[in-house]
Amino acid sequence: MLYNWIVVPTCLPLVRRRCHVCASDRFQASGNFRVNANHKLIDAWLLALCVVCGDTAKLPVLERKTVRSIRPELLDRLHDNDPGLTAELLQDPVVQRRGRIALDWDNAWRLDTGGSDHLHREAIDVSVRFAARIPVRPVRLIAEGCGLSRAEVERLITEEKLVSAVRLSGKLSGDFTFTLKP
Repeated sequence: MLYNWIVVPTCLPLVRRRCHVCASDRFQASGNFRVNANHKLIDAWLLALCVVCGDTAKLPVLERKTVRSIRPELLDRLHDNDPGLTAELLQDPVVQRRGRIALDWDNAWRLDTGGSDHLHREAIDVSVRFAARIPVRPVRLIAEGCGLSRAEVERLITEEKLVSAVRLSGKLSGDFTFTLKP
C-alpha cells in the first residue's frame, strides 16, 4: 500500500547570521522590504530583526538594477511587503549567498501523514514530498510518521527492513520514497 507524506512549513524559518550589536546568531524575517531608487538604479532589501536585541539587518535582494530590468509584478510585491515573496526569497540560494545567511528550520515545519496508521503487519511504501526546501533527517521523519523511536528506525535500517533508493543518513530536502517491510 502506498502512503503520501508531506513536509510543510508552518512559519518562516529563522535566519542564521551574526548580529553586529549583541553577537546573537538568529534573526526573524520581518516580512518588510526596503526599496531605494537612485535615478534609474534600484536597490531592495529584506529586513530581519535580531531575536535578542531587535537590531535590524538588511538582506540584499536587488543591488543596483535598472528599473526597466525588473518585472513590474516583483516591484509591486516589494512595495506591498508581500509575505509570500518573503518566503520565496528566503529560500532563494542567490539571496542566501549574497546575504551570507543560512536558514534555521527548527520548529518551523510539520509532517502531514494523512492521519493514517502506518504500523500494519504488511509492507508499506511511503512517498515523502517536501513543500519547501527544508533540510530534515529522513530517520527523524520516519520515526515521527510511524510513531517509532529514532533508535528503532536505525535498527530497521541495519536489519534491511527499511529500505530506500536514497541514503537515509544525513539530511535531505528533496522528495524520496521508502519501503517498510514487516
